[in-house]
Amino acid sequence: MDKLTTRIAIQLNGEPRPLAPGLSIAALLAELDLPAEHVAVERNLEIVPRSTFSDVTIEDGDRLEIVHFVGGGDHDDDDGWSVAGRHFRSRLIVGTGKYKDFAQNAAALEASGAEIVTVAVRRVNVTDRKAPMLTDFIDPKTYTYLPNTAGCFTGDEAVRTLRLAREAGGWNLVKLEVLGESRTLYPDMAETLRATEILVKDGFDVMVYCADDPIAAKKLEDLGACAIMPLGSLIGSGLGIQNPVTIRMIIENAGVPVLVDAGVGTASDAAVAMELGCAGVLMNTAIAEAKDPVLMARAMRLAIESGRLAYRAGRMGRRRYADPSSPLAGLI
Repeated sequence: MDKLTTRIAIQLNGEPRPLAPGLSIAALLAELDLPAEHVAVERNLEIVPRSTFSDVTIEDGDRLEIVHFVGGGDHDDDDGWSVAGRHFRSRLIVGTGKYKDFAQNAAALEASGAEIVTVAVRRVNVTDRKAPMLTDFIDPKTYTYLPNTAGCFTGDEAVRTLRLAREAGGWNLVKLEVLGESRTLYPDMAETLRATEILVKDGFDVMVYCADDPIAAKKLEDLGACAIMPLGSLIGSGLGIQNPVTIRMIIENAGVPVLVDAGVGTASDAAVAMELGCAGVLMNTAIAEAKDPVLMARAMRLAIESGRLAYRAGRMGRRRYADPSSPLAGLI
């Protein structure tokens, strides 16, 4: 039987995760490199005694919570996410284009609470060596730079760009996008798949911008992409999420983080993405072209947080007819 068809699906700390069948709690902890003596495990809202970790088999549909002690003083739980072995608290990724200047960009970034910023790779201005640079305003030691291949229309261009980025800054975590044509900036999925395979073999951790296509998304994951980034709608359009059903399918089938990339226009769009179960959202134009980019950055931060809380809480079921909040019996 095909390896993929024998996987089971569970929820681990609020995130979907595929596993091999027959795995015990102890085996899962070993796979995650977590010391059993330092964690507590809850399975389907029931605590699993540590003495039974080796005896309890994880089943399809299980909801597991694995917790440990962290330093005191901060009452906000660390509902962060991880990609390629790196952990982040903020689920918002922001871009660095279209701002009026680097100072405004830096102020918006701080207001957003984001820890990752996408950066384009461009030629050095050799005619004016004193021209300001992004690194003068956004410290790569404080923020994680995510080099991307914006403007690349072939896989070869994208691969070349990211190899230069790694040489320039040592960055291994990168964002790949290969565009099909300039009017829609829709991804060329054939070239995207080809470039993903090359970059993974070259040792990159590749987060991939792609069409909202569950089949293509799974192919990218099978090739080794560390995160899948389906578009919400066209880049820079502000149209919001056009196909929530297909994005939800991608999330349900993925064993890596899924982040909406492109098309977000306002805070409610970001909240929708998070309520679908996305690991995060990447945006640029929605903040940079707002009348007040710094204020919009803060709004996006709050939208991401509230959407995530709503997803974790679990929304009420939809009904075709009214259901009164107060009982009708005993009316005066």
